[in-house]
Amino acid sequence: MRKLFFLFCVFVLLPYTSFGADISKIAVVDVQKVLNDSAAGKKAKVDLEALIQSKQAHIDEQGKTIEKMKTDIDKQASVLSPEARQTKEDELEKLIREYQRLVQDSQTEVKKKEGELTGAILQEVNDLVIKIGEKEGYAVILERGMVLYSHKDLDITDKVIKEYDESKK
Repeated sequence: MRKLFFLFCVFVLLPYTSFGADISKIAVVDVQKVLNDSAAGKKAKVDLEALIQSKQAHIDEQGKTIEKMKTDIDKQASVLSPEARQTKEDELEKLIREYQRLVQDSQTEVKKKEGELTGAILQEVNDLVIKIGEKEGYAVILERGMVLYSHKDLDITDKVIKEYDESKK
């Protein structure tokens, strides 16, 4: 009776276990690593850093102008008439407002450029991951940041980077 029950279980459960194995092909991709390590991601980072440096140079120049004007006002405080001093302080306040606006505009422009650069790469990587998933029969491909733990064998990030770089050549 036990042998018969065992054979019954083997014949009934065996197809389900093999079916489960077919649909359980899962992978994990670290999108942040793809952004940092792919050729397009590295180029985008260099472009963004160049933009930041140019904006920062302009901001620093404005800051030095403001500091120089403050110093000049302080040095000339005793010899300036109240009206002349007020005029200079008004000019200084105007420069400070322009400086603050410049900083805000620069930050907005950098964020916009970063969004454009990374958005395009992320869309291309997403399309590539879908192609890999369909081609290799994955049931699920998860983003590394959404997974608490996964075995290193499930990580296909390096493969995605390699194929992405090849597609950009």
